Amino acid sequence: MHGDASGDREQELLYDWNKVGEGSIAIPGVVELNDETLRDGLQSPSVRQPNLDEKLDILHRMARLGIHSADIGYPGADPVVLDHVIALAQEIESEGFEIAAGCAGRTHPSDILPIAEAQQRSGVAIEAALFLGSSPIRQFVEGWDADFLVRTTVDAVTLARKEDLEVMYVTEDTTRARPDVLMRVYTAAIEAGARRICLADTVGHATPWGVRALVMLAREIVVKTGEDVKIDWHGHRDRNLSVINSLAALSAGADRVHGCGLGIGERVGNTPMEMLLVNLNLLGWIDTDLSELPAYCEAISKATDTPIPSNCPGIGKDAFVTSTGIHAAAVLKAQRIGDTWLANRIYSGVPADQLGREQEIAVGPMSGKANAVAWLTKRGHSSDDATVDRILAAAKRSDRVLHDDEILELLSTAGAP
Repeated sequence: MHGDASGDREQELLYDWNKVGEGSIAIPGVVELNDETLRDGLQSPSVRQPNLDEKLDILHRMARLGIHSADIGYPGADPVVLDHVIALAQEIESEGFEIAAGCAGRTHPSDILPIAEAQQRSGVAIEAALFLGSSPIRQFVEGWDADFLVRTTVDAVTLARKEDLEVMYVTEDTTRARPDVLMRVYTAAIEAGARRICLADTVGHATPWGVRALVMLAREIVVKTGEDVKIDWHGHRDRNLSVINSLAALSAGADRVHGCGLGIGERVGNTPMEMLLVNLNLLGWIDTDLSELPAYCEAISKATDTPIPSNCPGIGKDAFVTSTGIHAAAVLKAQRIGDTWLANRIYSGVPADQLGREQEIAVGPMSGKANAVAWLTKRGHSSDDATVDRILAAAKRSDRVLHDDEILELLSTAGAP
């Protein structure tokens, strides 16, 4: 069989233990994604703040990936940011993007009123994501008690609703907060008019089983209010568990999960949106065309001066490159019979073609004859034994993979076609 494979072929050639394990988890229904790149992502200490044109470009790329909502800024921070928020909201409207706009702010009038102004001036509905610290350690440092949290919550949500803003109420540091406090503040927020609550792993503390317990508590709270309220999960990757935590949140009943392109954000960053999309797609929890994903990441990289690591899964330049002889031989066999489906899976758990990419074979110290043959064939050069031996000899003398121009120089000096 050549070309794309059917589901029957996948079952025949790939035994998937992940599907065996699915019996122990709940598979979510509709999965919503909230992109925080243009707000929380820009809190990274290393990023360049993008200009409006760059933000608009990133917004367009979100739309192509089917992102459901986006935090488009923190208008209470600065008049320039307010202007950018208005322009981004108007772009969503004028382009007909199916992206819901949101803005973050503290539970304070000085942050709430600029969000209301952005909504009024743009003429576009903007959800206010109002956050307040909830953990004992934060309460201790700030001198807050639970009664203060409840009063502040009610006042903030009431003001936002008075300004005709939909509200997502966010508890900062939720993953280290006491259940009795969460029960009080979430209930107060919902009764005041919030129609989303957000569980925030602000310092990247959570484990998947902790996430599950927390989401189950949130679901209990929502049920007790009798209101139609959705639950969000907002993760950080200080322990490098952000993607699996997001999957655990969805499996436990969260409606929407948050991420940032390239995982940018404060400290070591947020849940990487690109990895969230790839994993959700491979699990079959969403059905999204990811061919635009590399361009989305490249746009964010350029706009924020954030380098993409060579070994970044799915996106980095090395993600689908092999220079090992055994691996290359297997890929080459599939390529020779024109079997793209097979070539993209024989030595890859993430099919390159699903991301608009292809398997590449490089030549280096650990390469064999198949590497050189594949490199030459792809570029229309002769793969006679003498040429292959010349390239392999150079590769064995090198301490790294040969660059394309180095191989071309070898061919040129030998008078190869």
